[in-house]
Amino acid sequence: MKRLSMQDLRDILLGAAIVGTGGGGSLENGIKLVEGSFNEGYQFYLAGLSEIEDEVLVGTPYGCGSISPLSEDQVEKYKNMYKIKYTAEMAAVNAIEEYLGEDLYGVVTTELGGGNMASALDVAARTGKPIIDADPAGRSVPCLQHSTYNLNGIPITPMGVADKLGDSMIFTEVESDERAEALARAAAVASFNHVGVVDHVARWKVIKNTLIKNTVTMCLEVGKIARIARNKNINFAYDIVEKFDGFIMFQGKVSKVCWEDKSGFTFGNIYIEGNGKYQNQNLRIWFQNENIISWKNGKVFVTVPDSINVVDNDKNMPLLNPYAKVGMEVTVFSLKAFEQWRSKRGLEIFGPEFFGYHVPYKKVEDILSLD
Repeated sequence: MKRLSMQDLRDILLGAAIVGTGGGGSLENGIKLVEGSFNEGYQFYLAGLSEIEDEVLVGTPYGCGSISPLSEDQVEKYKNMYKIKYTAEMAAVNAIEEYLGEDLYGVVTTELGGGNMASALDVAARTGKPIIDADPAGRSVPCLQHSTYNLNGIPITPMGVADKLGDSMIFTEVESDERAEALARAAAVASFNHVGVVDHVARWKVIKNTLIKNTVTMCLEVGKIARIARNKNINFAYDIVEKFDGFIMFQGKVSKVCWEDKSGFTFGNIYIEGNGKYQNQNLRIWFQNENIISWKNGKVFVTVPDSINVVDNDKNMPLLNPYAKVGMEVTVFSLKAFEQWRSKRGLEIFGPEFFGYHVPYKKVEDILSLD
């Protein structure tokens, strides 16, 4: 089991935000969260899959809600209503452990993103548990049902949901993962856009073969590559696609951004006018929290489940939604989806059709080889 330094934690969160496809929560807030716990003396450990006993209980804690910022009116309304001094994700774990009468051995991050990875790390450290080197997404995803747990038929319940007001609930059974998504999202809408959730609480032997392996280590490596590149004032996107067999999709200047908060999600579009080798070309990216589908020169381009990641060239940092601004110089790159997502069932759960786009999925490597 590896003890993580503060530099390791920063690299992991930076890496998770870079490959988080525009979502996964605030990197800035994520770093503040784990720095606070680390400075209070809590220790962070990363457990390899072979180190975990089959009969131990594990769970997946995360935040659920819109990724857009609260309005000034919302901030004013809720600032005096908070009743708990710790995260909603921690409250959800406390509720499920009390309900089950058993502590979790370790936690799994629900996705790769600067915020939700931090939430899992913080819960793990503050409760004396390791974070496990795997996740059920391999990127960041908008809905609860977008998981390899669902892909492999693992029940989402028992599931704990809590907010910062001190409210908590346990779902012992739901009709489907889609129903769980609707229930948790409704709770988030009623709780200033955010609830903590812990789901898929199960014995390790039940879930271990459903997860995408070694993804926390992957984020650590991505973050290190980016940190070194940033120190040299080099755009890290090029080093990452070289190391992880990815692809530069586009480069240019943001020409238009539009977004809205609706039903617990942030929906929007980013429009980019090309420069350099992409001069006189254009790219549009549509997002539902995460970047989902793109069009190049008006034709469908890269789509889920392959990733669409945007870099703010001026800051040499990942660009998260919905913070694109007109005039930003950006680089867009893609990494191949993990093979579980490219299966027939994977594409049913997390392909373009799910989001209402009736276009066939094409692998990014096939698209870019013809581009």
